[in-house]
Amino acid sequence: MNEPIIQLDGLCLSLQSRAGTVEILRGIDLKIMHGQSVAVLGPSGSGKTSLLMVIAGLERSTGGSVTVEGADLTALDEDGLALLRGEKIGIVFQSFHLVPTMTAVENVALPLEFQGRGEAFDTARELLGEVGLEHRLHHFPAELSGGEQQRVAIARALSTRPRLILADEPTGNLDGETGRQIIDLLFSLQRRSNATLVLVTHDEALSRQCQRTVRMGDGHVLSDDLVSAA
Repeated sequence: MNEPIIQLDGLCLSLQSRAGTVEILRGIDLKIMHGQSVAVLGPSGSGKTSLLMVIAGLERSTGGSVTVEGADLTALDEDGLALLRGEKIGIVFQSFHLVPTMTAVENVALPLEFQGRGEAFDTARELLGEVGLEHRLHHFPAELSGGEQQRVAIARALSTRPRLILADEPTGNLDGETGRQIIDLLFSLQRRSNATLVLVTHDEALSRQCQRTVRMGDGHVLSDDLVSAA
């Protein structure tokens, strides 16, 4: 496909604080093509997580345009944004955001149940098998390790087979070895589904595993580099 899956033109985000207006994102222009893996790299406060939240439709831009999968996010109401996320976008957070009173399979099936899909639990079981948790289907989050909880969160994010995966520091709450396993899993699933992956990180080594690295600082894109063709 020649059309980008994400296109940002003059994107701005400002928030109000007691000290006045704070400029979070400042005139960002960015295109991301279908199937690419892109690292958004930068220190805390650079705007990288806010950028991801705007792309996900979880934060409203205050200027410029945001187009995701051909949809103008600035023209959508909250129901429209929720529908777009449910059908086209999978989000993996640093905190796992699992429902504590639901088992692993129930957590993964939840987005599919919201869409009224009759095969929700069959799909959930299949996805948990793909992330190596076929033996943990009926365990609650408190009964799972951090790495296992993140695997459940990844399976849930991918349950609707989204074209776009957004990951915000997905290994931030994990030890080094578990984090590497989670990243390997995320890239493997992304390649298998030919989805687009946008990965927010502050880890230089991790960014080099992506095809592109977008560096941010003080709400600006400082550089946008092709890392590899693979």
